[in-house]
Amino acid sequence: MANGAAVVYILLAVVGLSLATWFLTPKGDNQTVWRSSIILTLAMCYLMWAITYLSQLHPLIQPMRSDLRPEFAEGYSEH
Repeated sequence: MANGAAVVYILLAVVGLSLATWFLTPKGDNQTVWRSSIILTLAMCYLMWAITYLSQLHPLIQPMRSDLRPEFAEGYSEH
């Protein structure tokens, strides 16, 4: 699944887990703390994963090879 659809599928899974957390947290004095902690953890883990996944899927900088002979390195620039 090496395309952008994976990001949407995982987002739907995270939203589903967040909804389950909202309704299944134990009742009591710390219910709000439990909900907030788990939902924020899910959201931040999703953001970190999505940023990493998308940056590898569409890199901003093209990798450069340094082991090519000059006659084969037409498309590469030397720095």
